Parts: sequence; C-alpha cells; structure tokens
Amino acid sequence: MQIINKILEIETDDNIGIYNVTPQIKDLLAETGIKNGQVLVSSRHTTTALTINEYEIRLLEDIKAYLRKLAPENEQYLHNDLHLRVVPPDEPINAHSHLMAMTMGNSEVIPIVEGKLGLGTWQSVLFLELDGPRKRTLSVQLMGI
Repeated sequence: MQIINKILEIETDDNIGIYNVTPQIKDLLAETGIKNGQVLVSSRHTTTALTINEYEIRLLEDIKAYLRKLAPENEQYLHNDLHLRVVPPDEPINAHSHLMAMTMGNSEVIPIVEGKLGLGTWQSVLFLELDGPRKRTLSVQLMGI
C-alpha cells in the first residue's frame, strides 16, 4: 500500500469564499497511480472548513448567507476581546470565523475506486474560506494500492 502526502496551496480572494478543490485532488490522484483506497483532505487552519456538496453558484450564495446568520460577525464574542489575551499585532477580530469552521468541520475522506474519486454526480470537495482573503493550505493524504 502506498501512502503519499501532498500540500495544496490556495490563495483566497474573499472574506467568505467557497472553492472547488476537486480538480486539484483529481490531479494529485492521477500522479500516484493508486487504483483503490482513500483520500484524506484536511484543512490546516482554524478559520476554514471542508465539505462535500454541489458546486452551484446560487447554492454557494445560500451557504454564505446561512453561515453569516449562524455566526454573525457583529455579535459579542469573548475571543474578540484582544486586550485580554496575548496576541500578535495583526490579530484579526474573527471569533465568528472560528465558530463557522467548527460547525462545518475541517476534513473529508473520499474513496478511490478504480483510480477515480468515489464522488456522486453532483458532489464536489469544497474548501471554505471564513476569514480571508489569505494564503491557505490543505493537507492531502492519498492511501491505497
């Protein structure tokens, strides 16, 4: 069995943005020659998330609106009391982003079946930026034979 670890870099361009990373994961899989196994995709940040869903422009806007309702940016959050904790000078006010990320989760496991990602017709692996824009990374571990 092979176990291959890769890093995907993503430059986000919005405060809340949704990015389809399925093509990049497919490219990494094609490089490995793995026919059967699984791919673990994991975000390396506490204010981002991963999910599997449909990549459709109107649904993406619905997701953003839902997340903003779930954890409004203008609420009072203890994490945002920067004067009460030691933080770097560029520390953002971002408790809402952490809460959104916790709700969504930060990893997905996708089966590899006959050399292809075992996703349904309308499924894509979506990376959610919740505190951008920033440079982000995903850990991709491909395992199989």
